[in-house]
Amino acid sequence: MKRIYLDHAATTPLDERVLNAMQPFFWQKFGNASSVHSFGTEAREAVEKSRETVAKAINARPEEIYFTSGGTESDNIAILEIAYANRERGKHIVTSKIEHHAVEETCKFLEKDGFMASWLGVDKEGLVDLGEVGNAVTGKTILVSVMHANNEIGTIEPIVEIGKICREKGAFFHTDAVQSVGKEKIDVNKMNIDLLSSSAHKFYGPKGAGFLFVKEGTEIQPLMHGGGHERGLRSGTENVPGIVGLAAALEIAEKEREKENARERILAKKLLKGALGIENSWLNGPAIGPKRLSNNVNLGFDFVEGESMVLMLSDKGIAASTGSACSSKSLEPSHVLRAIGLPHVKCHGSLRFSLGRGTTAKDIDYVLGALPRIVEKLRKISPLRKGVDISEFEEDIEHVHGHEH
Repeated sequence: MKRIYLDHAATTPLDERVLNAMQPFFWQKFGNASSVHSFGTEAREAVEKSRETVAKAINARPEEIYFTSGGTESDNIAILEIAYANRERGKHIVTSKIEHHAVEETCKFLEKDGFMASWLGVDKEGLVDLGEVGNAVTGKTILVSVMHANNEIGTIEPIVEIGKICREKGAFFHTDAVQSVGKEKIDVNKMNIDLLSSSAHKFYGPKGAGFLFVKEGTEIQPLMHGGGHERGLRSGTENVPGIVGLAAALEIAEKEREKENARERILAKKLLKGALGIENSWLNGPAIGPKRLSNNVNLGFDFVEGESMVLMLSDKGIAASTGSACSSKSLEPSHVLRAIGLPHVKCHGSLRFSLGRGTTAKDIDYVLGALPRIVEKLRKISPLRKGVDISEFEEDIEHVHGHEH
């Protein structure tokens, strides 16, 4: 059976070149980077070289890069440490309704601890309104957190303009760039970014390694205490193989980014064109182009459950998803799709394909051969398919689920 992986937004396979860079640090150069002997010095030099590589990729200074375990930790550190370090100045945070759960749940936690969060709406493409951002930021706003690119529908937010608003109004600006680092050109200075989160396993690096950019002069205070690693911001023995792998993966991604984006965009358009040939189907998010990640195709199909499509595609050897891997076990509709205006029933009929380096035109042909048959088969057994107006269920579903952010 064919095995076609189209879930790169969830995770990517480790690049063999990255594995080769990491291997010596598992057993030959295994020293603790904090040790003063030669084994430790060797590890420390590798960590600092990696820090320089990461800094160069986003036009930052090496001392502004902090290594973490991944995107969730980076998001939590950025939001919580800004909040607690600046609460005497204000307790207001601005974020959007389509953030990853690592940002969303952290902001909800702060709401329970006396902070106030404003939740920005988005349009049907998932874009925040700059006017709403400007109106939401007040003299009491200490932080604005808006993701660079959405993990479910691929929307690329206008973070340059958002960052400019924050600079003008004296608020710190954090962006979750887990989906965009390695895929989009990032310049933290030109983009007016104060804090940026990323994770290696989204750009063919190892799981368990990430980084946080913190602009020099940003007022934060550590929440983790210990041996003072990462200049006191994130104590804990450095994951040297993971850090080396992260830097190697990012360096490769930057070199190949433009060529790979162009290739993936061609394949995404091919997939979209074929899928929209299926009756009662649509694209969630912006058109394939500059407002959308090149590898993201999020589709919707009436009268079909997304989970059922994922399972039947898996039986054909095709890996896809209904949205965020972090909420794949939840029966709740996607908060992202709800935010762009999709009713509950249509949310449950959505399917995300995310392409990658290994994706070929033959893979897309295979998917387009299987998908219409799967949709047709599921519609034949769907209670909503024949003579039922799905809109009549909306009022009852809204009543059950209640108001959502």
